[in-house]
Amino acid sequence: MRREVSRFIFVSNDLQKTQTMKGLAKNILITLFVIFSLALAASLFYQTQPSFQALSLSTLATDIQNGQIKSIQVNGNSLNITGTDGKAYHSEKEAESGIVETLKNYGVTPEALSKVNVSVSASGGSSFWVNIVLPTVLPIIIMVLIFYYLMRQARQGANQAFNFGRANLRLFTSFKDKIKFSDVAGLKEVKEELYEVVDFLKNPKKYLDIGAKIPRGVLLIGPPGSGKTLLARAVAGEANVPFFHISASEFVEMFVGVGAARTRDAFATAKRAAPAILFIDEIDAVGRERGAGLGGGHDEREQTLNQILVEMDGFDRNTQVIVLAATNRPDVLDSALLRPGRFDRRITLDFPDISEREAILKLHAKNKPLDSDVDFRKVATRTPGFSGADLANLVNEAAILAVQQGKTSIAQQNFYDSVEKVLLGPARKSRVVSDKEREITAYHEAGHALVAAGLKDSDPVHKVSIVSRGMAGGYTLKLPIEEHRLTTRSQFLADLAVMMGGYAAEEEMFKDITTGASNDLKQASNLARMIVTRFGMSKLGPIAFGKGEELLFLGKEITTEKNYSEATAEKIDEEVSGFITKAHKTAQNIISSYKEVLSKVAKALMEKETLEGEEFYALIKEFNLTSVEA
Repeated sequence: MRREVSRFIFVSNDLQKTQTMKGLAKNILITLFVIFSLALAASLFYQTQPSFQALSLSTLATDIQNGQIKSIQVNGNSLNITGTDGKAYHSEKEAESGIVETLKNYGVTPEALSKVNVSVSASGGSSFWVNIVLPTVLPIIIMVLIFYYLMRQARQGANQAFNFGRANLRLFTSFKDKIKFSDVAGLKEVKEELYEVVDFLKNPKKYLDIGAKIPRGVLLIGPPGSGKTLLARAVAGEANVPFFHISASEFVEMFVGVGAARTRDAFATAKRAAPAILFIDEIDAVGRERGAGLGGGHDEREQTLNQILVEMDGFDRNTQVIVLAATNRPDVLDSALLRPGRFDRRITLDFPDISEREAILKLHAKNKPLDSDVDFRKVATRTPGFSGADLANLVNEAAILAVQQGKTSIAQQNFYDSVEKVLLGPARKSRVVSDKEREITAYHEAGHALVAAGLKDSDPVHKVSIVSRGMAGGYTLKLPIEEHRLTTRSQFLADLAVMMGGYAAEEEMFKDITTGASNDLKQASNLARMIVTRFGMSKLGPIAFGKGEELLFLGKEITTEKNYSEATAEKIDEEVSGFITKAHKTAQNIISSYKEVLSKVAKALMEKETLEGEEFYALIKEFNLTSVEA
């Protein structure tokens, strides 16, 4: 099979050359036809000059004596004559003598000649170039230029077949904005790890003298938007060494062996420029686990991965080239790629905490005009789970909102509004909503907020709104008081009850339910199933159910393979249903106990559309809600 494919490559190359020569011949014929047509048109143009009636010198002399000539224009030996009747004539004078002397020899008296307007136009060098040289040389120049262009295109087409194996490497100098570690907020430990790599490239001797080996590869692992590519650019800015960058998807082509050839070329280029850094972005495009049988109709991706493994393992101890790679799917990478000696260091990037978010916001807002009361700490409090890219987008959206409102500086409220815009989408204030639907939405969101306020382990409410954003008719924003990486079972149960708050409010107030709670039910069902199958917080005990290692390439939910019996699956479904039912009952108890509070909050929402956290808690303060456990 390999030989057949290789033969196909050579055959396709010959076919491409043949097609190129045919195209060249066709272009030459078209060019010759165009030049011939232009030459024919030019000759017709020169032939269609106005005709003059020939006039001898003796006749001209007689007509001058009789007063029948108005003017004579002398151009060399040519005489362009105009009679008093307006007719044009042409004659030739003697080459050795002037016009006056010639006419005098033919008997023209000075008095008669003085009545004729005689003008002389000398034929200089410019007339020679325009009338003789230019019409001859210009077509030749045009033909030479056209043939040069055609030959150049043909040469490029012929060489294109031999460029498949060249890697499209780009140096860091192609980046417009050069950044350093000081331009990256947060990620202190990550920057320290990477600075060691930079320092090794700058000062390799002090590491080699003590016996330290060169780190062969550094793998940046993190979710999308966490700053992997940004850190790679910062490494390039810090290191005074060549920095080559390429996307892993550029290695793979339709022909088998091309990806491996490009890999060899990329590593060879980096070795020639050592000390250097080779950055491969999205390495999971070619670094996925081998042997799954789901990579397509050929093994091109696996051959490319094999070549990467060989190149990284074949580095000499003194080869000062470090491979820097980034991925957000470390679970699908081949184990051979991750072993020591290839990617020696794996650096994990996580979403920033509140202090890092504050620093990132300040960094992106550094050159933007801000109101004096802008507090980035409060903005950072509203953005848990935001990545660095999300925060950069948040600052940009705040600036756009300020411009749309006709402001010359960005206000605190612009940042708050941009948080909601990034989370849910732009406000759809022009959306036509009936009074009935508006009332249902108000009670639905009031139900979420009331249940959140009535539960001991729930996060506090920051904002409640019935302004439609994106696909949501309204929203309740609740945020934790402080950052936490771990979530307890009580917090999960409180979240489930808050999710069911809108559903319970609709039941209580309207004795009916709507489709507005569909997304709440979906989120609650997913959370309840995770509580049972992943976190071991159900009656089934501390067991994790389901695994997805065998089907890594198929996506998300469909990758989960059952490692439990059908009887256990029924028990899991019963536990999930039990968590949802319990959350529903908790929400119903709170809603029915504080029905008056629910109505007050809903009416305030219908009047103002939006309630901030302070306004919401001021409304319910007089009722002295008792916090209960979910």
